[in-house]
Amino acid sequence: MGYKEAFDLWLNNDYFDQETKNELLSIRNDEKEVEDRFYKDLEFGTGGLRGVIGAGTNRMNIYTVRKASQGLANYIIKAGTGAKGVAIAYDSRRMSPEFADCAALCLAANGIKAYVFDALRPTPELSFALRKLGCTAGIVVTASHNPPEYNGYKVYWEDGAQVTPPHDTGIIAEVNAISDYTSLKTMDKEEAVKAGLYEVIGKEIDDAYMVELKKQIIHPEVIAAVANDIKIVYTPFHGTGNVPVRRILAELGFKNVYVVPEQEEPDPDFTTLDYPNPEDPKAFTLALKLAKEKHADIVMATDPDADRLGIYALDTKSGEYIPFTGNMSGMLIAEYILRERTAGGTMPKDPALVTTIVTTNMAHAITKAYGVKEIDTLTGFKYIGEQIKIFEQTGCNNYVFGLEESYGCLAGTHARDKDAVVAVMCLCEVASWCKKQGITLWDMMIDVYEKYGYYKETQYAITKKGKEGLEEIAAMMDKLRKDPPKEFGELKVRKFLDYKEHKTIDFENGTTGETDLPTSNVLYFDLENDSWCCARPSGTEPKIKFYMGIRGSSLEDAAAKLDALTEAVKAHI
Repeated sequence: MGYKEAFDLWLNNDYFDQETKNELLSIRNDEKEVEDRFYKDLEFGTGGLRGVIGAGTNRMNIYTVRKASQGLANYIIKAGTGAKGVAIAYDSRRMSPEFADCAALCLAANGIKAYVFDALRPTPELSFALRKLGCTAGIVVTASHNPPEYNGYKVYWEDGAQVTPPHDTGIIAEVNAISDYTSLKTMDKEEAVKAGLYEVIGKEIDDAYMVELKKQIIHPEVIAAVANDIKIVYTPFHGTGNVPVRRILAELGFKNVYVVPEQEEPDPDFTTLDYPNPEDPKAFTLALKLAKEKHADIVMATDPDADRLGIYALDTKSGEYIPFTGNMSGMLIAEYILRERTAGGTMPKDPALVTTIVTTNMAHAITKAYGVKEIDTLTGFKYIGEQIKIFEQTGCNNYVFGLEESYGCLAGTHARDKDAVVAVMCLCEVASWCKKQGITLWDMMIDVYEKYGYYKETQYAITKKGKEGLEEIAAMMDKLRKDPPKEFGELKVRKFLDYKEHKTIDFENGTTGETDLPTSNVLYFDLENDSWCCARPSGTEPKIKFYMGIRGSSLEDAAAKLDALTEAVKAHI
């Protein structure tokens, strides 16, 4: 069916509601807009759906959400695990509660019980909840840090991690097999409740989640010693983090926690932000203003679904607040956990730190220093969560920490996804330790650099929207794949890895081999001098991303080397 036929079907079939039809009527004379909305189905990828909210097969709406839920229900029924039920959470975005109920009622109509949170909750709490309830799967309605016009739908499996093979491909196949929207099942909410197929959850899960978070505190006595003195500024970016972050910090005894008032309440329009992303310095404008008024030690922000954390820390020497990348804050937590658990004799047997191929190479140095095994995975925290499951099933390692470059980490195994609430808690403990030592988080970061090397990373992204954009991104990847560069500027490529073709080329000795990670459209260039570059299309946005990292001898040297590598990469695109 072509896009015009699909448009006419939605416009004329009684299955689609009048509000949807009115929206389509308003664009019927805009050929390009009609094509963009209907030239394909919104892709259900390995993590679920994400797209602009609106009417059409290539948009987020109750019909595309229902289709995804029907495909998930079909997969669960074939797996024979429907009796376990599915947990559902949602964030503060437009249509999030409606999409959550849409999914729940589709599952209920298929005889699968839905456990739905009574209000917005962080993504990591969904991961915790589905395991706590013994569910077969979980759904989070969120578009994370995307702009306000977006929403999304992420699927988790019974281990608490986002779906990985074979479940991801199996669910995708079931979703793609549905061609008739009018065949999708749903039922009345009151009837679902009466039938015991729709249950509201809330406080009991919150309380259990808090108990698990507190188990990750290593030195409560350190927090108690400085709890009256340390000053913390926090913003939830109008999202889900406000309640759980404030609760955990209060229960740990921190007295001076200042929440940015303009960004405290949920707001689907993110009125005070251009972009609700803790990686964006502009997003910290109000938080830094409050920090300067309160003379705060640390400034923290969680993204709308509270799985990622960004921070600034005070440099007492300059009086300025220094931004930390996800690699920097993750390495501070890792150094603290590995150091203190080693010193205190609480490190488990066969400890492992799990990270991704685009995360800082400093992880290699830190794990080597403490005799901890490092395991690298593909990009995406679901692969880190999957390793926890493998550890438990095989007994081969014990998980101590996991992180990725995109401001996500996880201490503990209560969740199987990145958790900004536990990250806030851990960083506040590290900041307390620093405060007790008479230093700042920035001072500790410099000490870590001096110990392991001045590692620095960046990302360069190119956005290409629409059908033509996807084709351009594919062409870029194809060019790099077929004719991989032998050097980037002054840095020679030691090894080239193509994770889609499972091929490696060692340029130093001319040998070839195979990659050891799952299939993914990712190209990795291992460069000399502990440097690297990686190219991959985004799985959630219309972008191609280039990740890069180097190791310098000082802050200035690292910055200069990274700038040179970035320019060299741009020259090859």
